[in-house]
Amino acid sequence: MEPQNLTGVSEFLLLGLSDDPLQLLLFGLFLSMYLVTILGNLLIILAVTSDSHLHTPISDSHLHTPMYFFLSNLSLADFSISTTTIPKMLVNLQTHSKSITYAGCLAQVTFLSLFAGLESLLLTVMAYDRLVAICHPLHYLVIMNPRLCILLVLASFAVSLLTSLLHYLMMSQLTFCTNVEIPHFLCDPPQLLNLACSDTSTSKILIYFIGTIVGGIPLSGILYSYIRIISSILRVSSSAAKSKAFSTCGSHLSVVCLFYGTGLGVYLSSAVLSSPRKGAVPSVMYTVVTPMLNPFIYSLRNKDIKSTLWRITSRIA
Repeated sequence: MEPQNLTGVSEFLLLGLSDDPLQLLLFGLFLSMYLVTILGNLLIILAVTSDSHLHTPISDSHLHTPMYFFLSNLSLADFSISTTTIPKMLVNLQTHSKSITYAGCLAQVTFLSLFAGLESLLLTVMAYDRLVAICHPLHYLVIMNPRLCILLVLASFAVSLLTSLLHYLMMSQLTFCTNVEIPHFLCDPPQLLNLACSDTSTSKILIYFIGTIVGGIPLSGILYSYIRIISSILRVSSSAAKSKAFSTCGSHLSVVCLFYGTGLGVYLSSAVLSSPRKGAVPSVMYTVVTPMLNPFIYSLRNKDIKSTLWRITSRIA
C-alpha cells in the first residue's frame, strides 16, 4: 500500500470490541459502569466542594483539609478519563460501527494522556500529603497550606499538559496507509505507532520518555513516601496509633495499586501478547473499572464523606 499524509486519512477503524457477539450485553454493562463512574466521582466532588459551606463548629467533617482537596481533583481526573474513552465505545457498540475520525482519534490520544498523567501525579501528591500528615503531624497544616496545595495541583496539571502536547505532536507527524485498522476499542499510541507507515523510531523513544515522566518518576516518589511512612509508623509504640496511621493510608494505597497495576497490565499486554486484541482487557480495567472503583474505595469506609453527603441530601429534601 502506498503511504499517504495523515491529513488524507479521514477515519480509523476500531476493531477491539466491534466483532464481539455479545455487543448488546457489553453496551448495557459499560453504560451502567460509566453512569456509576460519573455519579460516584461527581458525588465526591460535590461533597468536598460543598463542605466549606456546610461546615459548622459542631460538625465532625474534615473535608476542607488538603487530602480531600486532592481527592476532589483525583475524582475529576477519573471522570475525565472515562469520558474520553467510554462514550465513543458505547456509540460504536450501539450503532455496530467501527469508525473514529482522525480528529477524534487525535483528541482521544491527547486527552487520555493528559488525564492519565494528571491522575498519576496527583497520586504522588497525595502520597506526599500522607507523608507530612504522619511524619510531621504538628506542622501538617503549616506545611500543607492552601497556597502549596493549589501550586501542587497546578504543577501536576502543567506537567500532564506538556506530556499530552508531546503525544499530540508525535501522533500528528505520523503518516499512515489507507484503511487503518486499530485492534483496540480506543486510539492507543503504541498501536498507532505499529500501524504507521513512516519511521517511528524517534516516536517510540519519546513514548518511553513520556512514560518515565508521568509513570516512573511519580511511582518512585510514592514508594519513597511510603518507605518513610512505614519507617515512622514502626517507631510508634502504641498499637492503636499504628492502626490509625495505617488506616489513613489504606484507601490511597489501594488506589495506587489499582491504577499502576492496571497501567502495567496495559503496557505488558501491548509488549508481550501476540494478539493485540487481548490487550483490550487490561485497557478496560484501566479506563473503565479503575475510575469506577476509586470513589467506592475512598467513600465506603469514610465517615466524613458519608456524613457530608447525608447533610446535602437532607437539605435538598
